[in-house]
Amino acid sequence: MSGTSLHIPVMLDEVICALAPADTGLFIDATFGNGGYSRAILSSASCSVAAIDRDPDAILRGQELNDAAHGRLSLFEGPFSQMAEMMENTPFAKVDGIVFDLGVCSTQLDQPERGFSFRQDGPLDMRMSKDGTDAAHIVNHFGEADIANILWRYGEERASRRIARAIVQARLNAPIERTAQLTNIIHSVMPRPKPGQADSATRSFQALRIYVNAELEEIEAALIAAEKLLKPGGILAVVSFHSLEDRIVKLFLADRSGAKARPSRHLPDVGNEASPTFTLTPRKPIPPTDAEIGINPRSRSAKLRVAQRTNAPALLQEVA
Repeated sequence: MSGTSLHIPVMLDEVICALAPADTGLFIDATFGNGGYSRAILSSASCSVAAIDRDPDAILRGQELNDAAHGRLSLFEGPFSQMAEMMENTPFAKVDGIVFDLGVCSTQLDQPERGFSFRQDGPLDMRMSKDGTDAAHIVNHFGEADIANILWRYGEERASRRIARAIVQARLNAPIERTAQLTNIIHSVMPRPKPGQADSATRSFQALRIYVNAELEEIEAALIAAEKLLKPGGILAVVSFHSLEDRIVKLFLADRSGAKARPSRHLPDVGNEASPTFTLTPRKPIPPTDAEIGINPRSRSAKLRVAQRTNAPALLQEVA
């Protein structure tokens, strides 16, 4: 396959091993990004891939790989929560494997004009799909308590109230429209990080990005969609990078595999629970190797969870 990926996909070998692409197989790359997983799947066998991304820039970047794949790659623009609807009336209505690489694409972080990163000045945007409410609207128009709740819930920022208060105070003087403005506000009320610690703006920027893009709700809906799309024996592979993402995946798979803890061992088993729709393979998440962390520091916090679809009917209820 011609062309080169713009970055190193995290845990690529482990993902491909889990999916085990075979000739004539059908796969979904639910987070296309720069196409690293799609390229590897297509190179592993004479199979086909449906690649999804809500970022129109990612779809444009995918045209080179699309041309090189000679009809084996199909690009779909939209949120992965809607992939079941996207795949209707296509060959991918039932597939052999689905992979997710959750979080923000490294290319988005490297583009100041997208406003995802506090490391480079740019408009305070953070929208993956380039439409809807941006981060600037939140920091300039939401109430102090609402901003604090966003920073705490989605960034697990302990100083959420202090930072929210500083944001509201600062916007009285001038609108907060640039990433550098917000970064300076956060730095002004936070202690300087010790060597080796993350920048004090990290959690706040993460929280705003997750809220702007409804990322956690998207993950919940996408896992339900994946359950519907996978054939019996199909593989679900999910790479997550922080605890909020991983918790959703963990709870979903525990619920769907029958591994969810019962309220009490003393309560009777009523025997009317639905049949498991997934089998965990393996039961615990797979961490990155030390060698990969050395080459690709982004992988340090990654976890790969793998599950195999059973032949039980897909369930309709949402994640508990």
